[in-house]
Formats: sequence, structure tokens, C-alpha cells
Amino acid sequence: MRELGIRGIHPRASRRTTVPDPLAPDRPDLVRRRFDRPVPTCWLVGDITYLRTGQGWLYMAVVIDLCTRMVVGLSFSDRMAAGLPIAALEAAWRRGYVAEGAVFHSDRGSQYTSKAMAEWARSRGVRLSVGRTGSCRDNAVAESFFGTFKNEMYHLGEFATRDEAKAASVGYVEGYYNRRRPHSSIGYACPADKMEAFMRRMDAMAAREAALPSAA
Repeated sequence: MRELGIRGIHPRASRRTTVPDPLAPDRPDLVRRRFDRPVPTCWLVGDITYLRTGQGWLYMAVVIDLCTRMVVGLSFSDRMAAGLPIAALEAAWRRGYVAEGAVFHSDRGSQYTSKAMAEWARSRGVRLSVGRTGSCRDNAVAESFFGTFKNEMYHLGEFATRDEAKAASVGYVEGYYNRRRPHSSIGYACPADKMEAFMRRMDAMAAREAALPSAA
């Protein structure tokens, strides 16, 4: 961290973001803490955190690809409603980072177990997976990302407005975390580099298949 000009800092007081819905349908844990996955876009995790600003709380949802550790979807809102994580997933899907039949794993918060989330997943061919209530280790990759995000960016300053916090968060994720920060779990590569290498291989395979003579 010292070589990259990053310093640690004590976190601020916490705020509860995971509120289970007692009436939510039961869903399986399809990940079972197996966070190392060989192919991008097929295994995704997500979570929500909060950012204090001079205008009040700003909530931030992320979608992370397990193979590359790239943050592939982001969304923000001043309310922690069901649409917040759906917007992050839709952003990832529109960028081509959610394969058909992909698994999306989260905690049991009401935003993730909502009817709206189930409908979105069904419309996009995504399978939903949830960890156990109160077990942060069942969603350790997302929890770890938010710890890094807050230590390396959020706790270093204060934000007068929600727009300031959003701009700083997007800048950190897209400009630094995805593209410049080496990640130990992927051999100290940068997440975007690993994702782009996979996409290039897919494009090359598609081009070779297209060049094959068609059957008579």
C-alpha cells in the first residue's frame, strides 16, 4: 500500500444495511463460499453499502465478477430500495458482463429477496443465490471489496453532496480499482485486464467459427 501511495485509516461508525424480509421466499446458496471461478460473467456477487454526505446518506450497490474480481455494475440512490441492486445488475447486463444462466449471489437483505429482483432475474435468465442470515463470510468477496473501497477512498475525506460522493466512488472503481489496482486473488493482475483478455479470446473464437465453411 505504501508503494501505491495508499494509507490505512480507522473506519467510521457502521450502519446496518442488511435487513432480512421474514416473508421472502427461500433461495439456495449456489456459491457455498467457492469464490474462485474459472470463467467470467457466469458467477457474480453483490452487496450494498452506505456513504455519509452533507446531504444525508447515499447508498451504493455493486456487482462483482468472481473470476476477474472486476466491479461490473454500480448504482446509487438516496434510498435503499429494491431498485438499487437491480439497477447495478442491469448496468452489468447491458455491458455484456452477465451471461445467460449466470448465478448472482448476495446476502438475504430485503432488496435482494424482493419480488422485483426475482422478476428481473427471470427476465434475464439469471439464477439467484443467497448466503445465510448474519454470515458475512458467505458473501466475503463483496464484503472485502467494500472494506478496501472505504479504506482507500471513502474514509480519506468528507463529501458535501451526494453527487460528490458518487463521482468519487465511480472514479475510484472505474479509474483505479478495476484498471490500476493489482488484485492478489487473480495473481496480482488488474481486474479489467483479466476481463478484457477473456473477451478478446471469446471474440477470436467467434471469428474463427464464423470463418469455417458452412455445411452443404
